[in-house]
Parts: sequence; C-alpha cells; structure tokens
Amino acid sequence: MVDGRQTKQVPGRKTDVKDCQWIQELHSYGLLNKCHVTTGKLKSLRTYQRSREDHIGMSAMHVNHMQKALTVMNIRLKEVISQVHGKSGLRMIEAILAGERDKKKLLSLCDSRIIKNKKELVLKALEGIYTEEGIFSLQQAYNGYKFYENQITECDKKITEILNKINDDKPLKVEEKRKAIRHHKPSVDNLGGHLLTIFSNKDATTLSGITDYSWLRLLAEIGIDLSKWKTEKHFTSWLGLSPGQHHSGRMKRSKRKGRPRAGQIFRVIAQSLINSKTIALGAFGRRLRAKKGPRIATKAVARKLAAQYWRLMVKGKDYVEKGVEEYEKQVYLSKVRAFDRLSKELNVS
Repeated sequence: MVDGRQTKQVPGRKTDVKDCQWIQELHSYGLLNKCHVTTGKLKSLRTYQRSREDHIGMSAMHVNHMQKALTVMNIRLKEVISQVHGKSGLRMIEAILAGERDKKKLLSLCDSRIIKNKKELVLKALEGIYTEEGIFSLQQAYNGYKFYENQITECDKKITEILNKINDDKPLKVEEKRKAIRHHKPSVDNLGGHLLTIFSNKDATTLSGITDYSWLRLLAEIGIDLSKWKTEKHFTSWLGLSPGQHHSGRMKRSKRKGRPRAGQIFRVIAQSLINSKTIALGAFGRRLRAKKGPRIATKAVARKLAAQYWRLMVKGKDYVEKGVEEYEKQVYLSKVRAFDRLSKELNVS
C-alpha cells in the first residue's frame, strides 16, 4: 500500500485503467514509498485504543453539557471545584437529579478537603434556580457521560485481553513504582509490566513526558519494530515532525504535511514538556518559543522526543533526563565558544 498523495494523476488522463497504468509506471521507477500497515494482534489493539480515544472525546462533550446545564440554572460549580465530573461533583449532580435541593446536604457530599477550604464558595455556588428544563438537560448529559464511561471500561477489558494474547501469558516484570498517569488512566492491571515484556525491558518511560498510557498509545499506532524506519530522520519524517521543503525560486511556500496520530501524540507530550520547569527539553522548547513562536517550538520538541524514542527502541540507548541545569550549562559553553571565535576574528583581547 502507498499514500494516495504520491500517485497524483496527470490532468486529462483520468480513468480507472489509466490510474492503474500510472501507478504501475511510478512503482517501476521506484518513486512510491510503502505505507506503514499494522497487522495481526497489534491491529486489534489499535482498533480498541482508537475506539477508547473516541469515547473519551464524546465523554468530554457530555461533561461540557453538564456544566452548561448547571450554569443555565445559575449553579456555578465549575468555578469552585476543579472537575464537575470528579467524585465530589458527580455526587452532587446525582443528588440534584434525585431531588435534593438543600445546599448544606449537597455540600456534605463533597470531599473533606473541599469542605475545609471552599465551604462558603460551594454554598454560594449552589444558590441556583432549579428549572424543569434545566434538570432535564442535566439528566440527559449525565446519562450520556455514564454511557461513554461504560464504553471506555469495555474497551479497557478488550485491551487487557489483547495484551495478554500478545505476551502469550508470559511472566510480567514491573518496577515497584511507575510514572503517575494523571488523566484517562486505563483499567489494565500491570500495564507497565505488559509493555516492558512486549519491548524486551526497553522502558520508554525513561524518556521525558512518556507514561505507560502514552506508551500504550504509541504501541497501538507504531507497533513494536521501529527498525522498518532506516534512521530516526525517516521516522520523524513519517510522523510529520520534520521540516518540509516546498521552495520555488525565492518563494518559500508553506504546506501542511500529513499528521499521523502517532505524531500528534508526540506533539501533545511536547506541549506538557514546554510547561515543565525541571526538564531540559522544556528549557529548549521555551528558548525556541521565544524566538520562533509556540507552533515551531512544539514541533521541534516533539521531533527531539520522537528521535530519542526511535534510538531507545532500535539501538537500545538509554536516555536519562539531565535537567534544566545541565542544558543551561551547555548553552553557556556554546556562547563562550562563539564569543572566543568572534573575539579572535575582531582582534579583541
């Protein structure tokens, strides 16, 4: 299989037969590059994982609907608690749907830390006007949210089954402590152990920003064998993270390359790294963002991270985060070398 963009037809020659002849001619000259095709159990894993991501998106939409229904009734919980769909928020919503209107009773359903630190704010936020249409909208949104949460649970069960099949019930090894997964953590027992067994104890979570969940997503999209990409440059180019060249004379055209889902995963990780204050890649990203803007900085950090992932999985080179201090030291040394070179050119002692 090849990318359809590589077989663009010459104008005026558009029939199925001529398309086949044109593709055959391009292939005979070696002008077509094969696509990455996932097969076997990994294809099943990708299907379950993509379904899970779709359900997460739909679930988020219903969370927004719940927030809107509450706001229409002047119940401002989203301004007081961090997540309306958290444990405290859902307890209050379920009580409201069950007919409870007493603010103090609703407050008692919250977590003890919320009661201690935000008691007055929560009571004020619950001073709403309950309407029939507002409760109806809230009930509809809540039912939709719970439905997609159940769908996500079913996907987690299937992901667990396929991981067991991939590992063929091998004994799983896992470190006692793994990186915390902050959002959308899958209900898969010993997820880190499954991934370490699949990748022969090559641990991608040693790379900055990658957790077991993001590693699972990369496995579903990329697979196990990364040696099919000859170099890290081939890999980052396929991900859509390498700079494009679309020049004509002095004109530099901007053309958006295709973005596989795997490339988008690295971009999302890069955005979180840029916000980090203790990671070297984040310092690099912030320095580049100040010069060329956030879009280029995010892409550059994602490319560096993807290259490190390829090296780890293909060549087994361990990567240890040296932190911002080491990165700033390297930047300082490069400035000193540049200053020495410039001083010699200008004969300045």
